[in-house]
Order: sequence, then structure tokens, then C-alpha cells
Amino acid sequence: MAFVKNAWYVACWTDDVKQGEMFHRQLLGEPVVFYRKSDGGLVALQDRCPHRFIPLHLGKIVNDAVECAYHGLQFDCSGKCVKNPHGEGKIPAAAKVRSYPAYDKHTMVWIWMGDEPADPATIPDYSVLDAEAGYKTSGGYLHMEAAYELMGENLLDLSHITYLHDGYLGSPEQVGADQTLEQDGDCIQCNRWMPNVSVPGIFDMIYRQDGKPVDMWTNMRWIPPSCFLLDSGVHEPGGQRADHGWYYGVHILTPETERSTHYHFAAAMPSGTNLSPEDDAKFRKMRRHAFEVQDKPIIDAQQQAIGDADFWDLGPVLLTVDAGPVRMRRTLERMVGDEQKRKAAKAAPQNSHADAREPAAAG
Repeated sequence: MAFVKNAWYVACWTDDVKQGEMFHRQLLGEPVVFYRKSDGGLVALQDRCPHRFIPLHLGKIVNDAVECAYHGLQFDCSGKCVKNPHGEGKIPAAAKVRSYPAYDKHTMVWIWMGDEPADPATIPDYSVLDAEAGYKTSGGYLHMEAAYELMGENLLDLSHITYLHDGYLGSPEQVGADQTLEQDGDCIQCNRWMPNVSVPGIFDMIYRQDGKPVDMWTNMRWIPPSCFLLDSGVHEPGGQRADHGWYYGVHILTPETERSTHYHFAAAMPSGTNLSPEDDAKFRKMRRHAFEVQDKPIIDAQQQAIGDADFWDLGPVLLTVDAGPVRMRRTLERMVGDEQKRKAAKAAPQNSHADAREPAAAG
């Protein structure tokens, strides 16, 4: 499946790109190198010198430009070659690399890899991770050996937590949970309500630590093409949402290739959550265990089983819990198709009659 290019993707955490160093990743099948200018501004360039195709991240930063390690060509922040140390120093017109719009926001580095105008105002809202929001946050990263759509389906269908995350995020009584699907534009939200169930380990720790039954909810929102925000928590049976016992889960999937994904995750707990340092460390460890030890092997194995086959060609059996995942796939397919149509229309001749032939003269 082709990628939606004209969208904001997370490349890495903001702290990954340090002053005076280069950070590189493959994103949407393209190599990209990141660095910071002397004023701290963020730069994202195609990570491939146009001369002999050496990765630019193997070179060094010189006066806010990147110098290729092989022959010393230098490229400025716009991707233009500004120095050729060879011969008379003439710079060929083709000596340039692509520069991508990139911004630091919500503790993450966002990149736009499409050819349509990029508006930073449309970066998805993850302000719960900002310091001024007042939440206690923690985050992490995993490399998935699977297509991002597969992990996206995992997030939208949380019925699996009864089985895969039993004791951590789920419990046996959740299997028959009421589920609803909401849609706002292209955004999809899958809600699950689980009254009077055994409290999962993570939620027991951040709520009452007494092991007693609770009402539980998981509301997962998908912001296309690859951003997710989970509102999940517990309260006493028949009660109301308290100032603790819940958190926001941030899940962001950026395709590396068609069969591998950069997975950034975080949690934002409200100020009413008073965990000891030991419990806070345990909370972080338990969440990472759920994603790394439980989710990742399953999703990676799913990708291996699918191989290079088209998902729909395999004839997947669909259950009621697949409503969200199916709608997500169909939305992505439509978005890719619309994008390709816009690109084709832009490339078409401006004069639609340019190739029209003169009508033959009447006999």
C-alpha cells in the first residue's frame, strides 16, 4: 500500500536531535537526516548526496551546512549545494537535496514529506505532553517489523487486551464489552465500556491499589494517517471519573518502509495521580512490557504470516470488533487515491485541448 505523503508524521522525540550532531532515520521509504542550526532551529534533509549517493549523516556540520564525508560537498539548510571544493568550484545545477518542513512540537519532531503546502497549524494536538499542561508524562520508542496499518488495527481494536494483556491492561470480564464507533470527518473513535470488571494491574496501581472491581473505559481516537490518542481509566462501579485512575495514552506510528514502523508511545497522567517513585517506575515498565513483550511479537508475526500478499486478497474473516480497523483501512485507501488524483491533475497539461486534433474537413 502506498503512503499518504501530505500529512504530518513524527520522526523522533525532540531530544533525539541534539545540537552539533546529526540524527537519521528512514521515513516513508526515504532516508532523512536531522540536525540543529546554531540557533537551535531544526533542519531535515534528504540523507543522500547527489554526487555518489553517500549518506550525508556520515559527514559533519560546518557553519549550519552539512559536509559530505566522501568529497566535501556542502549543502545548506535549504538543501542547496553551497560549496564544491574541486576544480574551479563550479556547482552543478543538479547538486541539491530535498529539504523537508520540520517542527518541534509537543516534545516531538514532526515532518511533512509531501509535495503539497505544509501548515504547522494542522499538526495533531498532543498538548497533554507539553510541560505547561500539568500532566505527569513518560514516553518510549519501539521499532516494529510490521506495516503501520497492522499496529493501527491493534490500537483501534482493543478487544484483544482481554487475551494479550490480561493482568496488565485487560481482564477476562471485558470480552463482552459494549463497543461504539464514532466518526468526525476522517477521524475515527472506538469506545469500549466495561462495567463492574476485575481491575487490571496497571489501573489498580494508579487508582486504589485494593484489587476491587471497577468500571472501565477505553476510548481510542485515530487522527489519519497514523496518530492515536487513548483516553482510558477506571472508577468505582456506578461512580464518576475521579482526579486519578486514568491517563491519556499517546500512540504514533510512522512508516519506515511498507513492512516496518517507528512506534512512539507516551502516557500523560493527571495531577491527581500520586504514585511513589517505585510505582511510577513500575507503571512505565508495565506499559513498555505490554507493548514490547506482548504486542510487538504478535504484530511482527502477523506481518510475517501476511508476507508480501495484499491484505484483502487473503480474504480476512471479519468480526464485529473489526468495524474500526476496516474503516481505518478504507479511509487510508481513499486518502492515498485522492492524493494520487491531485498529483496527476497537477501534472496534466494546463490546456486540456493542447492535444486536440483539428476536425477533418467535410467531403
